[in-house]
Amino acid sequence: MPAMQRYALKIEYHGAPFVGWQRQIGLASVQGAIEDALAKIEPRVHNIAAAGRTDAGVHGLAQVAHCDMERDWTPFRLSEAINYHLKPLPVAIVDCVAVDDDFHARFSAQERRYLFRVLVRRAPATHQAGLVWQVKKPLNIDLMREGASHLIGEHDFTTFRSTICQAQTPVKTLDRLEMKEVPVSGGVEVHFDVRARSFLHNQVRSIVGTLERVGAGSFAPDDVRKIRDARERTACGPVSPPHGLYLSHVTYKTDPFAQSTLGQQ
Repeated sequence: MPAMQRYALKIEYHGAPFVGWQRQIGLASVQGAIEDALAKIEPRVHNIAAAGRTDAGVHGLAQVAHCDMERDWTPFRLSEAINYHLKPLPVAIVDCVAVDDDFHARFSAQERRYLFRVLVRRAPATHQAGLVWQVKKPLNIDLMREGASHLIGEHDFTTFRSTICQAQTPVKTLDRLEMKEVPVSGGVEVHFDVRARSFLHNQVRSIVGTLERVGAGSFAPDDVRKIRDARERTACGPVSPPHGLYLSHVTYKTDPFAQSTLGQQ
């Protein structure tokens, strides 16, 4: 086997056309699209690894993956070549760097960060359509923050876990769950900033859906604690739709993109 050079890729994508990140035979996936592009550059089977396996319809602002290449590519040329073969799909390599062989996009990651966007206004979404979850009635963000306080730290998140989740344990540590209101024409967007080392399947969407019910007045803030402690999926609020969710950042001990000059090319 020839020596391989490993590259870290920062990837942006619109999740609507895809069944999610993970490759599935006969279905359109983000991983499959990138691997197909790599196969046109270096004709062989490619198997890339990513920091997080986003679900169908979920977007990526800064997904991180790594690939191993036989040729000694400059990061600029590699990213340009992949992007050329990704057209016209809504997937783009926005940064690319050569990394050591021991870098692993998934196992080296120390924290994943997700953004969830909720548009609160009566008028239909136009420019934001497909990129936000729209609700028409006002939300009390102070009550939502009070409810969210019951989810920070280490807990059994069985209530907020999909029934098909394959994680070995429902116990996770939520490092941050913050909300802010961003004024938009005719209303506001509520942005959720959710951070943890790792997440359960549907955990973020389940949390957002439950807190939206708090903001709408259907649940009291303390109900979130009771819902959490029930450890029953049926106790959860409605699961929010995938198109409001974005993988927004992946943290590593040493940022592989810190010294990147790709944007200066």
